[in-house]
Amino acid sequence: MDSPYLLVCLLNAFLSYTATMLNIVTIHAIRKTSTLSKNLKTLLLSLAVSDLGVGLLAQPMTVIHTISTNLNENNETSKTYVAIYIAWLLPTNLFAFATLFLVIVLCAERFIAIHYYLRYQELVTHKRVVAVVVSTWVLSGLFSLTRLWIPKSIMFVVFGITDLACIIAATFFSIRIYLSVQLHVNEIQVLQLQHAPQKAQMVNVRRMQKFAMMSVYVCLVLMVCYLPDICSLFVIAFTSRPSTGIKHSQFYTVTLVFLNSSLNPVVYCWKMKHIRHTIIGLIRNAFMKQN
Repeated sequence: MDSPYLLVCLLNAFLSYTATMLNIVTIHAIRKTSTLSKNLKTLLLSLAVSDLGVGLLAQPMTVIHTISTNLNENNETSKTYVAIYIAWLLPTNLFAFATLFLVIVLCAERFIAIHYYLRYQELVTHKRVVAVVVSTWVLSGLFSLTRLWIPKSIMFVVFGITDLACIIAATFFSIRIYLSVQLHVNEIQVLQLQHAPQKAQMVNVRRMQKFAMMSVYVCLVLMVCYLPDICSLFVIAFTSRPSTGIKHSQFYTVTLVFLNSSLNPVVYCWKMKHIRHTIIGLIRNAFMKQN
């Protein structure tokens, strides 16, 4: 096997393991963390399930697709190659779009939680959150099926524009969240200087700030992982005959997209104390049982 393809296979095999194990632990920790609200728990679980799907399905299929591409580099019209390509493309696009859309929903929910916190219960009900999550998965499934009826070149343009629009939307919400957080920090400092007896309210605002900043970091990780792939999609779409180097680069940019699924659980542990403590407790209990 050629060295570029071999490296892609090794990277995806390793990241498949990390994404699977980290997200299984994260899903269990989120379910066990009672301090999370129903809405936030539903969104985080949906995002973790999407990341788990990347580790269980998308990345193993990437390894198979990479091997198939190496073997059929001069015969990409064979039935075996086409079947493997579609079997790789569908789960890859399903979970990639699900992650994108869910991050936007998470950022929007956190923006409402901190910017309109007095009306949050009225605006964001659990039924609405579930309806949005289900709609997100349906929309992701429809996007993943578009390759079956539109040409490959058009598909790259559509996917690139969609990914870029999602990144812009997530960035917009993240900036608004950050500005809202800074506004509330200033308000808390003023209250503390005035010795205002509103300790419960300040604690609640600080808690919302932590959850809001977590969504900002999730968005930043998303941008770093997805932007190179967006550039790759546009380059391939507007290049009549992509060179071998460009084709190889797409395998690496897709692998970088998959890296996002291993990094999200790290962000949860880093920015969310309750989930971090739950995961540490689970690991400690597992070691105690083994010993």
